[in-house]
Amino acid sequence: MSLLASLVRAYERMPDAPPYGYSTEKIGFCVVLTAAGEVVEVADLRDTDKKRSPRMLMVPQAVKRTVGIAPNFLWDKSAYVLGVTAGEGKRTAEEHAKFRERHLTALAGAEDPGLLALARFLQTWTPEAFGPPLWPEEAKDQNLVFRLADEFGYLHDRPAARALWARLGAEAASEAQVCLVTGASAPVARLHPSLKGVWGAQSSGASLISFNLDAFNSYGHEQGDNAPVSEGAAFAYTTALNRFLEKDSGHRLQIGDASTVFWADASEAEAAQAEGFFAAFFDTAATEKIEALNIGAQLARIRACEPLAEVAPQLASGVRFCVLGLAPNAARLSVRFWWEDDFGTLTAHYQRYLDDMRLDPPPRDDWPPLWRYLSELAPQGKRENVPPLIAGDWMRAILTGTAYPLTLLSTVLMRIRADGEINALRAAMLKSVLIRNFQSKEAPVALDPASKDTGYVLGRLFAAYENIQKAALGKGVNATIRDKFYGSASATPARVFGSLAANAFNHLAKIRKEKPAFAHYLQDELQQIANLLEVSAEPFPSSLSQESQAKFALGYYHQASFRKPADTEQEPHSEEQPQ
Repeated sequence: MSLLASLVRAYERMPDAPPYGYSTEKIGFCVVLTAAGEVVEVADLRDTDKKRSPRMLMVPQAVKRTVGIAPNFLWDKSAYVLGVTAGEGKRTAEEHAKFRERHLTALAGAEDPGLLALARFLQTWTPEAFGPPLWPEEAKDQNLVFRLADEFGYLHDRPAARALWARLGAEAASEAQVCLVTGASAPVARLHPSLKGVWGAQSSGASLISFNLDAFNSYGHEQGDNAPVSEGAAFAYTTALNRFLEKDSGHRLQIGDASTVFWADASEAEAAQAEGFFAAFFDTAATEKIEALNIGAQLARIRACEPLAEVAPQLASGVRFCVLGLAPNAARLSVRFWWEDDFGTLTAHYQRYLDDMRLDPPPRDDWPPLWRYLSELAPQGKRENVPPLIAGDWMRAILTGTAYPLTLLSTVLMRIRADGEINALRAAMLKSVLIRNFQSKEAPVALDPASKDTGYVLGRLFAAYENIQKAALGKGVNATIRDKFYGSASATPARVFGSLAANAFNHLAKIRKEKPAFAHYLQDELQQIANLLEVSAEPFPSSLSQESQAKFALGYYHQASFRKPADTEQEPHSEEQPQ
């Protein structure tokens, strides 16, 4: 099923979705009118909390504004409705004139008291009338709606207003064509509604599908006629996607620069469970949802790589799951990835991802969210500095079970050389690329003392040199050999390993004076690692490939984590044999 068709199906399953021709918008104030069109009150609809958030109301669908002036019907911001704004408002007068003209034309001949009251208000209103105590200053630049003084319902909800809105929509409809999404003949959407909530995109909204330049025209077709999508289908897919993109929708994650939305095509109970599992797979912030659905025990079994058919058989087959990643691209949106398949397939790919990332000792957090790994790729660890494209490429590979992007490998190695930090998260990423992309058997979960892979052994040897340095100089050393030589040691070993070996023997001589048994232990450990290197005229290669550099980092992590620096402060127990 195509992306748009899946979103249309998702819209059809939403019990509280706005009907065709309407949208849910942020409304700040309500102008209360008498039958004669006089203002008797300006009611504040905002929440009473500190943020004073506007109320979400269903109103006639918002128009798509570009550079032109286009008023909404029966509601809009204060610049259009009143001709008043808090800013400079260079074209506020024109905006209000357009709003007034559109409504007086549409309301001509209306007999409904509410519609007549609005027409009379617009005929007599002047922006100079705005001011306290009737008009609060906070109403500027807020969206406004109307109602009659002796009623509680809003003007746009009156049956006459709904009938008028439907008639105006039918009059503006284009010629019917076959919709590429539904296959039915219906009026085609020339411009698709905007999508809001994508991180980094324009706050006013961006387009997923648009044709606004002559270069995009084909065989004389302009705008939406290039790829006919009916107005109903365009409304449905954008409404569903806007709902998923809302901050607390429970259907979105942020993966690098990709705003990721997900949904299940299943019954309400099964969809909620599948969506809860997916959120927990990649973001630990889904804890509350896991507790509400009572799926913590099942999640633990999935992470232990038990088959989904045994953990949640109702989700193993027949539950279609969709994942969409969107990234900003000027006034448009780019699709970073789109995936649709059974939830059982998704779970199997997630378990493979976990197996590839498994490491001993593990990261401090048992199940780090994907954004924690991505932050290790960014300068200063800031999520906004994650290199573009890499997050989407990696997420796509996880979802499809295919090879990881090689940029993941090169970026991790670059960050290690830049800051010298080799932690569990970075080592796990390197190990996963080695296993999935290079099918490497020399990428063990824990320390492999028998491995003879050159890159892995050199990484262990470098960690052993650093451990000896710390034992000789103590914790007060300003810069270790890792800080000074890791980059050259991992890329061009022949340049530095000779001098590192000489320094290590000097440090061992110092340790031997104070702790002879411990010095013997360190030297024996060093010799055991060195014996794993192939005997040749050049024991240290002149250069290492990126694959070998990844093994170097993994070997370093395993060796450095095998015995903490604090262990060097006392004699090893292995030297004290019982009598």
